[in-house]
Amino acid sequence: MLIRVRSRDGLERVKVDRPSATVGEFKSLIQSQLQVPIPSQILSTNQNLLLAKGNNTQQFKDMEDPNIPLSSLGIGHGHIVFLSYEGERSIAGPQINVNPSGSFGKKMTMDDLISRQVRIERQDKPHCGSASFDRDAANGFQQYVNENLAFAIKRGGFMYGTVGEGGDVAVNFIYEHPQQGTEDSLFLFRDQDEEKRVEAIAIGLGMRRVGFIFTQTITQGKKDYTLSNAEIRQAVELHAESELKEWVTALVKLEVNEEGGADVHFEAFQLSDQCVKLFKEGWFVDDCTDLDLKITRLKKDVVILGKDTRDVDNDFFLVLVKILDHQGPLSSTFPIENRASPVTLRALKNHLDRTKNLSFVKRISDFHLLLLLAKYLDVNADVPQLAACVQVQASVPEGYQIIIDSLASNSGD
Repeated sequence: MLIRVRSRDGLERVKVDRPSATVGEFKSLIQSQLQVPIPSQILSTNQNLLLAKGNNTQQFKDMEDPNIPLSSLGIGHGHIVFLSYEGERSIAGPQINVNPSGSFGKKMTMDDLISRQVRIERQDKPHCGSASFDRDAANGFQQYVNENLAFAIKRGGFMYGTVGEGGDVAVNFIYEHPQQGTEDSLFLFRDQDEEKRVEAIAIGLGMRRVGFIFTQTITQGKKDYTLSNAEIRQAVELHAESELKEWVTALVKLEVNEEGGADVHFEAFQLSDQCVKLFKEGWFVDDCTDLDLKITRLKKDVVILGKDTRDVDNDFFLVLVKILDHQGPLSSTFPIENRASPVTLRALKNHLDRTKNLSFVKRISDFHLLLLLAKYLDVNADVPQLAACVQVQASVPEGYQIIIDSLASNSGD
C-alpha cells in the first residue's frame, strides 16, 4: 500500500508492503525511501504538527509508540501522515536548463533575475504573542454556526479588541458583516456606513480592529489542508488592509474527538510577513481554480527548498498563534447583526425590560446593542461618547438615556 507523507517539503509517498506494519517499521521506510533519519522524525495524523516549532512538536504523541500498528490508528492505503523533522536533506528536483531564462538565446530581464532571488521561507515566530478570545463573544459566534448553519456554509467577521505588551491580542467582540457563505467560499459585503459605525464604537471603547475570523465547513474538514488558497488570499488581503503587524486570522471548525463525536475547535494564525509583502506587490495569481486547494500560485518563480516553482504550499505562509480565553468587559446577549432575522428596536425594548435590575450603563454594555443604537445617533459625536461611558462604566448622561428609552418605546408594539 502507499501512504502519503506530508512535510515541509510537500507531499511524498512511502510504499508499505505489509498492511500490519507498525509505526516503527513505517519510520524505517521513511528513513530508507525519503532519507529522513529515524531519530529526527516526529509523526502525527494531526496536520497542526507542520505549524508547530521546536519543543511544541513534542505535544504530538499519537504516533510516538513504535509498536502500534498503523491500522489501529486508522492509517491505510492513500491516507496522509504528517512528518516534522530537524535538519536538511537532499530532494530530487526537476532538471534545470543551463540557460536561466528558460530558452536558448533569450536574455533574462531584471524581473526574471529578481524573481529567482526570492526564497519562500517559514517564519519562526508570530508578531502576536497570543490571541485571547472573550468567552461570550467566541461562543456566540460558534454557537450560531453550529446550531443554525450546522457548519454547512462558511461565515466570518472582524474581531475587535486590544493589543497589549508583547503583541498579545485580546478579542472582545466580533462584528459580522452582511455576507453570503457557501460550502467553499465566503463573500463579505462591505457596508462602509455600517463599518464606520463599528469603528466609532471601537474608538469609544478604546479598542481597534485586530483580526479576521471565519469558519470552515464539514466538507472542508475532510480535506488535507489547513487553509485553502482562497482562504489564504482572503485572509492576506484583510491582513494587508489592516497595516497591523499583530493582526490575527482565526479559524473555527468541527473536529472529531476521541469518542467519535464532534467538537468545535478554534485555531489562530498570522500570515507571514513574506506572504503579506508578496500580496501587496501583486505576486498572487487571481484564479487558482485549477490548483490543488492547499497550493497558492504566484505570478513569478520563487525558490522553495532549492527548487524553482510558482506553486507554494499554503502552510509556508502560516505562523501558529497561541490561543487563550478571558472574560471581557462587554456582555454578549443582544441579538447579533446581519443574521437570518433583522435586529429591530423591538429587540432593544425586550433587552432593556429584561435587564431592569442593572445600572443603565450595564444594560447597554453590549457591542451589538450599541451598533443598533448607532443607526439613530451622530456617528462622529454621540456614538464614541456613549461607548466611552461603557468603557469606563460611567453614568450615562440623562439625555442619552431619554433617547434610548424613547427608541425602545417606539418599537412598534
